[in-house]
Formats: sequence, C-alpha cells, structure tokens
Amino acid sequence: MQTESIKKQAHQLLDNLPDNATWEDVMYRIYVRQAIEAGVKDSDQGQTVDVKEVRKKFGLSGS
Repeated sequence: MQTESIKKQAHQLLDNLPDNATWEDVMYRIYVRQAIEAGVKDSDQGQTVDVKEVRKKFGLSGS
C-alpha cells in the first residue's frame, strides 16, 4: 500500500523534473503515475484480462 503521503510523492516528482520543465511535463508525469498506480491496483485485485483473450475478442493475430 501507500507508505508515503501524496504530497511527498508530488514533491519527489517535481524534484526529478528538469529546470526547464513545462506545465505539460508536470501534467504528463502525474498522468503516467496515476495510470501505473491504477494498473497495479487492478492487477493486485485480479481485475485484468489476459492478452490472448483481448486479441481473440478483437480478432487480432498473435504476433
């Protein structure tokens, strides 16, 4: 689970940006962080679908 506060994590995110970062850079990093955390949470809760099932559902090849 979450061991650090959101505020501390946000500070770390900002500290790791280059000095010439834009607002778009900040927003992108936040978006990516949220997307990864949501994916990990879904995976931990078993709320994922095997890639083979997705490919079959959408008629995609295996390669």
